[in-house]
Amino acid sequence: MFKNYKHTKPRPPIFCSTQPFQSNIKVIVNGAAKEIGRAAVVAVTKARGMEVAGAVDSYFVGQDIGKVCDMEEPLEIPIVNDLTMVLGSISQSQETGVVVDFTEPSKVYDNVKQGIAFGMRSVVYVPRIKLETVSALSAFCEKASMGCLVAPTLSIGSILLQQAAISASFHYNNVEIVESRENAADLPSAEAVQIANNLSNLGKIYNREDLSTDAVARGQILGEDGVRVHSLVLPGLASGTTVHFSGPGEVYSLKHDITNVECLMPGLILAIRRVVRLKNLVYGLEKLL
Repeated sequence: MFKNYKHTKPRPPIFCSTQPFQSNIKVIVNGAAKEIGRAAVVAVTKARGMEVAGAVDSYFVGQDIGKVCDMEEPLEIPIVNDLTMVLGSISQSQETGVVVDFTEPSKVYDNVKQGIAFGMRSVVYVPRIKLETVSALSAFCEKASMGCLVAPTLSIGSILLQQAAISASFHYNNVEIVESRENAADLPSAEAVQIANNLSNLGKIYNREDLSTDAVARGQILGEDGVRVHSLVLPGLASGTTVHFSGPGEVYSLKHDITNVECLMPGLILAIRRVVRLKNLVYGLEKLL
């Protein structure tokens, strides 16, 4: 006898996905023992869709980066002083990798080239990179069709201040930048220089009545458009940047303070996510927002 299938429930169809599994972005932190490097390791560990795959530094070599960062659990990733070795081990897995560079201006070009040779993109946050280095890297990245982000700042707040300053500059003819720092290294800062450069690229001349003064106390003029920068250095002082604009009968001030390196981590995580899609060099995180 034949069974009656009249009341049998049909089985749900089975669909097979052809989309590849998306693994985490493998992040190598170069300069991992620095304060900002340790903060980056913690931030990447907590972020979705990425993981720390290597820690490079000349300090604390052999020690677990998780312990160096005072994390609750060790990451079982020892600090090594050989970037090439880490790049080679990750490239064999054929997974997406990003090198975060916190080293020195003299090392950036070779570091990025090494990363590209192993098929990895780079996020560079190193003060005082020369423009010729950026130009050379840009040509190299374009030829290799590999992305790289060189960021004068990773602070979202700093970028918002810069954007607000550009908007304000169309309405005021006088502007001065005052920055505060805890120590006298790298002054004027990269942030102050970038703000001055952004304002100078708008085709205006600022502070016309004060262009010719040579008084040292009047600050340093950056560029040829009259933008002055004053750097205040006091131990224990929070790092901050204030842009003062003035017009007839009013002063408009924009201020941004940084209390610790943790404020740079949202920008870093954003940079890592965006750089994997780039095929050339981008200068400035604001271009990826």
